[in-house]
Amino acid sequence: MVYVLGKNGQPLMPTDRHGKVRRLLKNNKAKVVKKCPFTIQLLYETTNYTQEINLGIDAGSKNIGISATTKDKVLFEVDVELRNDIVDKISTRQQYRRTRRSNKLRYRKPRFNNRKRPDGWLAPSVQQKVDSHLTMVAKIHKILPITNIIAEVASFDIQKIKNPDISGVEYQQGEQMDFWNVREYVLFRDNHTCQCCKGKSKDNILNVHHIKSRKTGGNAPNNLTTLCETCHTRYHQGLIELPESIKRGQRFNDATFMGIMRWAFYNKLKENYPSVSLTYGYITKNIRISNNLPKEHYIDARCISGNFAAISNREVFYYKKVRCHNRQIHKAKILKGGIKKSNQAQYKVKGFRLYDRVAYQGKQYFIFGRRTSGFFDIRTLNGTKVNKGSLSCKKIKFLETSHGYLIEKRKVTT
Repeated sequence: MVYVLGKNGQPLMPTDRHGKVRRLLKNNKAKVVKKCPFTIQLLYETTNYTQEINLGIDAGSKNIGISATTKDKVLFEVDVELRNDIVDKISTRQQYRRTRRSNKLRYRKPRFNNRKRPDGWLAPSVQQKVDSHLTMVAKIHKILPITNIIAEVASFDIQKIKNPDISGVEYQQGEQMDFWNVREYVLFRDNHTCQCCKGKSKDNILNVHHIKSRKTGGNAPNNLTTLCETCHTRYHQGLIELPESIKRGQRFNDATFMGIMRWAFYNKLKENYPSVSLTYGYITKNIRISNNLPKEHYIDARCISGNFAAISNREVFYYKKVRCHNRQIHKAKILKGGIKKSNQAQYKVKGFRLYDRVAYQGKQYFIFGRRTSGFFDIRTLNGTKVNKGSLSCKKIKFLETSHGYLIEKRKVTT
């Protein structure tokens, strides 16, 4: 598909007549606006006739599936990989701030809890993903004249997932009921017994240990276990390993995210676009299974759009959301003399930026690492390296600058 814009920038129906596109470009009647997805803009007045296009959105916490379809044809399908490092980076920033204040390295006014959060406030990790959903919808509206938007939202009953037989007043009687705090509940749950040595150390002092890092695993009971002080100390000294029976319990991050973001996303869509409707996961699943379609995010989005029988050209665009800036100014380690080493690389190295799209031996790659010597680490979107070592910048050709999203076109079977 070649996506077409009118003279004033309004999206028109795309075309697969590549010969006509080449003639328009050769005769200076059109110009290339974007290389991936390949988009041209006409330089002469034309009619604005369009067909009805439905945009199906399979919202998710890790991936988004998007499909723009007419009754007969798939026009654009996307599988988007979202960022999942926001929680870790914010927790790291919090640790750095705490260290600066405790060591009095640099004065910064304390942030008291006296600031009112605005209505509709979302946690940064959730807000970033909601914004990514809206950004992708806006990107597609720039190249296609979308008529209707159908978004799938999911609602998860976490209590029901934990206990399928729960009902009625039991929803108000959680697992921590009648306990003062989480620590007391964890000790009671583990029968006040070390889960590593089972009391063989004869140490009566019990600690509550985080199975996964507190920074990313949190303080939920399923991330905590009881250890005696002897085992706890020896574990952190690297002298023993915890038994395989001690594992992180089931996590509900994705379910919690979907519960928070679904209405924020849907309401924002209704503010920005005229025709928006909802559907639900069980309907999508029924359509996909009834038509014997594989389980893929873009396939689900095609079912959501209502045109599940539309013919696909078997091309899917894979988008990967990457950070735009590295906001950490200095490295955490302080050198002799109180010197801090800069943590930010040069904006451009030999004329190239991080995540730029480049060409090498007839194929397209992305820059994932740069050295001031001019040797770069270039890879495909799935992380496959071109070679074991670095590659000289003299052997690669610049194609396009990244703007927060890496894009790669892939062939699929359906």
